Amino acid sequence: MPNQDYVKLMSRYNRWQNESHLTAASGLAQEELKKNRHAFFDSIEGTLSHLLWADRLWMSRFANFDSIDGGIPDSTKLIKNWENYCQERRGLDQKIIQWADHVEKDWFSGELKWFSGALGRDVTKSKKILIVHFFNHQTHHRGQIHAMLTAAGAKLSDTDIAFMPDA
Repeated sequence: MPNQDYVKLMSRYNRWQNESHLTAASGLAQEELKKNRHAFFDSIEGTLSHLLWADRLWMSRFANFDSIDGGIPDSTKLIKNWENYCQERRGLDQKIIQWADHVEKDWFSGELKWFSGALGRDVTKSKKILIVHFFNHQTHHRGQIHAMLTAAGAKLSDTDIAFMPDA
């Protein structure tokens, strides 16, 4: 089950993979990023936006990060300026790492209660399950982004966690 070592590893994996996506996507024309590729959130940009939204939402629940307005339908519309998005993504990834580096062992005990807009009701779940969900959600959608970037002709770095750089 998740613990401090797990969140440290996964937060660094998150940053590494997001950086690969930002680098690859930055080499594409804006039209390619916005093109409907018939993925769950349509485009590369829409899916990147959704991930930023979800990461901010979950971290607001886990660690009192600034919350985000809007629900899932609004989650694909956060990117107004590519450079600003890249800066925000990198900043959030660093904040997630800082949280992971300082999270207390006791944080993983107990449950978290919140109102789910998607379900329209209060939900209570184990923090251990939710932290696995958080990182799994990232990996799931990054897989979609990876496929869309590859289809658009972008070159990405390795995705295998076993080969993640140490730095």
